[in-house]
Amino acid sequence: MTHQITKENVEAYHNHLLREEYAEGTVEKYLRDIRTFLTWLAGRKDGLSGKDGTAAQAEGSMCQEVDRETAAEWKAHLLCGGYAPATVNAMISSMNSFFGFLGWDECRTRFLRIQRRTFREQERELNKAEYQRLLDAARSEGNLRLALLLETICATGIRVSEIRYITVEALRRRRADVSLKGKIRTILLPGSLCKKLGDYARKKNITSGQIFVTKNNRGISRRQVWQEMKRLCARAGVSATKVYPHNLRHLFARTFYKASKDIVKLADVLGHSSIETTRIYLISTGETHARQIEKLGLIS
Repeated sequence: MTHQITKENVEAYHNHLLREEYAEGTVEKYLRDIRTFLTWLAGRKDGLSGKDGTAAQAEGSMCQEVDRETAAEWKAHLLCGGYAPATVNAMISSMNSFFGFLGWDECRTRFLRIQRRTFREQERELNKAEYQRLLDAARSEGNLRLALLLETICATGIRVSEIRYITVEALRRRRADVSLKGKIRTILLPGSLCKKLGDYARKKNITSGQIFVTKNNRGISRRQVWQEMKRLCARAGVSATKVYPHNLRHLFARTFYKASKDIVKLADVLGHSSIETTRIYLISTGETHARQIEKLGLIS
């Protein structure tokens, strides 16, 4: 059975994601993957390479027909195009979600089967020393807001999309109540962090509402946080592959678990519905894994 992807059903899906309170970054990613799929469809139809395109190209690629075989071909195209298996699965997840929303279950395609990794790449793991260098770099640039934002994420484990819940009122209660996808969880705010943020709020004449705002008193966006963090890399001497908001959350998770050895509590703090997701945060680097193998003493 063939279906047609239109501007209207993509917009309806977008509105659905917003109603369900998906994180800003998740919404952007799902829509970006849909645009990539549409651009590939248009290129395939026209006999072109079907490589990733811009939003404008995707806009012109609306009203594309899709069926079960088409979705499977796209998966093969991604693999041949050099995408990592995990990236392919993430893009498939976006399209499966879109197809599921439209009731086109026959268009959904299976994920690649990937064996669980026992270690992560060393070049992607941010350590405490590098985190401190990022803080020092932000302060040396006079960007106190960014330094405090990094500390807030790393000291609480919140997602960058949850920064808006760090308010003057939350500082007074020393806790923030985060609402996401119909679930509410409480994040405890360390006293030392509350003092720093309180001093900053008074300095900026912020008497209520969000702490991290722009000059126009709008909440700072995920994209702006990302861009400001990337600009710190050279000054801090930290590889850009390690510098992004979610890596601060990973550093919090590893540090919390090292202190508590309680993965169930950590899952609650991070807002994970599955401990399997939390386990991913605790995977050691390949270097650590190699040292552990060496210590087994199985080579004479």
